[in-house]
Amino acid sequence: MKVRTRVAPSPTGDPHVGTAYMALFSYCFAKKHGGDFILRIEDTDSERSSPEAEKKIMDALDWLGLSFDEGPSKEGRHAPYRQSERSRLYKKYIQELLASGNAFRCFCTRDRLEELRKSQMSEGKTTRYDGLCLNLSESDVAQKISNNVPYVVRMRVPDNGNCVVNDELRGVIEIAWDQVDMQVLMKTDGTPTYHFAVVVDDHLMEITHIIRGEEWINSAPKHIKLYEYFGWEMPSLIHMPLLRNPDKSKLSKRKNPTAIDFYKDMGFLPEALLNYLGMLGWSMPGGEEKFSLDEMVADFELSRITLGAPIFDVEKLKWLNGVWLRSYDDEKYKEKLISWLQEKPSIKSIIPLVKERIDIFTEMAPLTSFFLDGMPSISLEDFESVAQEREDIVKILQFSLWCLEVQTDWSKEVIHDSLISLADNMNLKVREFLRPIFIAISGKPVSPPLFDSMTIIGPDICKARLKHSIELLGGVSKKQTKKLEKIYRDIKVD
Repeated sequence: MKVRTRVAPSPTGDPHVGTAYMALFSYCFAKKHGGDFILRIEDTDSERSSPEAEKKIMDALDWLGLSFDEGPSKEGRHAPYRQSERSRLYKKYIQELLASGNAFRCFCTRDRLEELRKSQMSEGKTTRYDGLCLNLSESDVAQKISNNVPYVVRMRVPDNGNCVVNDELRGVIEIAWDQVDMQVLMKTDGTPTYHFAVVVDDHLMEITHIIRGEEWINSAPKHIKLYEYFGWEMPSLIHMPLLRNPDKSKLSKRKNPTAIDFYKDMGFLPEALLNYLGMLGWSMPGGEEKFSLDEMVADFELSRITLGAPIFDVEKLKWLNGVWLRSYDDEKYKEKLISWLQEKPSIKSIIPLVKERIDIFTEMAPLTSFFLDGMPSISLEDFESVAQEREDIVKILQFSLWCLEVQTDWSKEVIHDSLISLADNMNLKVREFLRPIFIAISGKPVSPPLFDSMTIIGPDICKARLKHSIELLGGVSKKQTKKLEKIYRDIKVD
């Protein structure tokens, strides 16, 4: 049996280092055993998915050197590799489950389900569907369908006993069936849910080993039961420990930059980032800290994965990146530097922004250095020129960050319209609204035109700089975040 692994990200935002982490281990396991590594795009969330995000995923994997054997741009015999193009297959297998009685139509309204959830929570019970529609007669079901009553399709699960999950890292895990919900498999619009599509796709694509995060352990019984219903062979399960922030919380963009493009734009090397991700929860036989992707593949064994919470520490990554840089001879170093610079803003883009502001060329460097900076060298004193109180400055920066995080089109016009609309909704004069943003982005109260500069710098670095300034000003606690989120929703930002 040929080993086949996959990574299956959703194209709903910037590619995440957690995706790279799972992709790395899936790639290494496949290549160690002479197998195939597959990329599948899980884009059934049509409202949030975009072709731009899909391209960024493939660009990120290419930059990292994690070349997939089959995927959207490498069509194989298991195509298509986008879930949005596989609806015919999902409908076929839903019908099989309905015909066998292992799935059923549920006509319960959202209001009833919400009342059920509240009732179960008040009684301290596990929130799960109570099976009301499971016992509907065929005539009742037919009548509701003829009356166009909306429904979803749910799976049957046992009422008692335990599901045995065999995990190659963790051994046997037992999960009580009364803790497992009757999962929705197909939504009212005919769209499959993750739990159904992932099982169908993994089977049809002949995936032999599923390497995924430990957050999916509790979902494993649903997947195991679906494999059983279809009579398919269950792939091996490997649940990896989740990446953590230095404070041991789950890695999130709120506390750490998580976009792969951020690290690319900041000047980190792909080989250093892969090396660091490989160190998180795994080790070389000789304990080496610096190793290449090829070396990791050659020595890869699941038994060397540890289950402790791996800490993603940007400072440790920065140190390792320095080790890699210093290992290159001058020619290789120059090659890497030029490659990075070619990805950065070109002189041609910057000239129109500064030509009216300088008299001699040496004045250009201090005016434009922030285009190449990672985080500008700013302090609390830099914000003293801002008229607002510190709390209000944080609010401006946080609202601006949330506003920009949802933008898929990073153009000058979109940035301008979004932020000006936000200023208007906050009842602030544009000048006083933009001043702290000027400082956060450029490190200066005055810079070349802000919106042009942000376009050139790019979304990942801009968002990271806003976060940096927010933290410098004292940060935002969980309690404050909830308060600000409510205010942000109430001002109805477009």
